[in-house]
Amino acid sequence: MDKDRVIGAAKVVKGKVKAAVGKATGDKKLETDGEADKIEGKVQNAVGGVKDTIRDA
Repeated sequence: MDKDRVIGAAKVVKGKVKAAVGKATGDKKLETDGEADKIEGKVQNAVGGVKDTIRDA
């Protein structure tokens, strides 16, 4: 498993927490930052998946 997949998954979790806290407190900036972190994590996870596929080929 590529390290990008692990880091990406961690960013997704961090983004979910930030978004939830932002929504609960009414902080739109924090909520938006959380959503951005989730997207960044998903992209990084996908990159790691591609690296794994190439390595296994």
